[in-house]
Amino acid sequence: MLYTKKGDDGSTILFDAKKRISKTLLIVEVLGAVDELNSLLGVCKVKADDLEIKEALEDLQQDLFVAQAELAGAEPRITADKITKLERDINEIEKQLPVIKNFFVSGGTELSALLDFARAVSRMVERAAVRLYDDGAMNKDLYSYLNRISSFLYALARLTNQKSGIKEVRPHY
Repeated sequence: MLYTKKGDDGSTILFDAKKRISKTLLIVEVLGAVDELNSLLGVCKVKADDLEIKEALEDLQQDLFVAQAELAGAEPRITADKITKLERDINEIEKQLPVIKNFFVSGGTELSALLDFARAVSRMVERAAVRLYDDGAMNKDLYSYLNRISSFLYALARLTNQKSGIKEVRPHY
């Protein structure tokens, strides 16, 4: 059954909780933000024609499930090796791109625009997660990983445009 009616009072339960908690708590906000990002990455993945990009997005989605489980008190953990892999992936993508000298206007291809949107959503995740981290309710590796996602998605958006022959457009200040 897809519903239990237990949350009808505005409460939920986490893996490690002995009692129900309010859906207004920061941890629930962060879990929801990560879920929102993961769902948007699913849209990006189905829009991607490039197998390398599809696989990169799938890997990120799988890691976000681990992140959610960790946030909710389950055993899987985001570890330093996940951060290292994400940084290595960012570095490999950057080798294929011109050096960044300014900001770029989002768009180009549909996928690039969606990846930029996902990047913005990932920044929302970061802002919520930093409050948990500052309160000592999140480990450093998980926070660092969540913090790298926006850079990864920015690199993917740029790569998508480059592979499509789309030139980056600077803002007209």
